[in-house]
Amino acid sequence: MNLYEITFSPTGGTKKAADVITEGFDQKAAQIDLTDPDHAYEQDQIASEDVCVVAVPSYGGRIPALCAERLMNLKGNGAYAIAMAVYGNREQEDTLLELKDILSADGFTVIAGIAAVAEHSIVRKYGKGRPDAQDHAQLISFTAKILEKLHSGSITEAETIPGNHPYRKIGDFKAMRPKATDKCIKCGICASQCPVKAIPADDPTVTGDACISCMRCISVCPEHARGLNPVLLKGVELKLSSVCSERKDNQLYL
Repeated sequence: MNLYEITFSPTGGTKKAADVITEGFDQKAAQIDLTDPDHAYEQDQIASEDVCVVAVPSYGGRIPALCAERLMNLKGNGAYAIAMAVYGNREQEDTLLELKDILSADGFTVIAGIAAVAEHSIVRKYGKGRPDAQDHAQLISFTAKILEKLHSGSITEAETIPGNHPYRKIGDFKAMRPKATDKCIKCGICASQCPVKAIPADDPTVTGDACISCMRCISVCPEHARGLNPVLLKGVELKLSSVCSERKDNQLYL
C-alpha cells in the first residue's frame, strides 16, 4: 500500500491540515501538488490498494474551479480516499460534498470525510494558528479510527457527507486579485509559483486575468510587496467578523 497526500494549498493552510492526517500513518506520503500547472495528473500511478489523503480549500463554500479540473484528471482505480475540505473558520458548505462526488467519479472509494479549520487565506486573523494543538489531537485520533477501518477487512464508504445538490453558486473573486506595490523588486518568485501562471515572469508587477485569487503570490513574496486593496480588505474583514470570530470545530465523517 502506498500513501499519497494530494493537496491544493496555495498559502499552506490546507497542506498543514493534511499533514496531520498523513502523520498518523506509519509511512511517508508521496506528494501530488494540485497547484503545479505543469504536472500531468492523468499520468499519476495510483493503485487499488493505495490510500490517498485529498485536501482542498473551500472558496466561498466550493472547490476552486481550477482545483476541481485538475482533480478530475486523476484516476483512482479503486484506491481509498480520505476527502478533506479545509476552510478559514467560516463554513465549508458544499466543498466536502463536491470533493466526495469528484473523487467517486474518478474511481476512488471515499472512506472518510473531514472538514478542517485552518487560517483564513485572506483575513489571516480568522482561524489564526489553526490547525492548533487541539485540532492536532483530534485529527490524529480520527486518523487512528480510519486506520482501524482500513484494517477491519470490511471497508465501507464514508457516512453521509453534508452539502447540497445542486451546489451553491461559485462566487466572483475578481475584485480580490492581489497587486504589486512599489516595494516590488521584480524577483519573479510570485510568477514562478503562481498556480495559473497569471503573473508574467518578465513583469511580475502585473496580475493577469487568469488570477484565481488564491493569495499564493502574497504568501511567497519575500519583500511583502503584493497585497489587496486595503479598503477592500478591511471591508472583507468586517463582513466576515460575525461568522468567523467564534471558534469552529472540525467535522469528521467515517
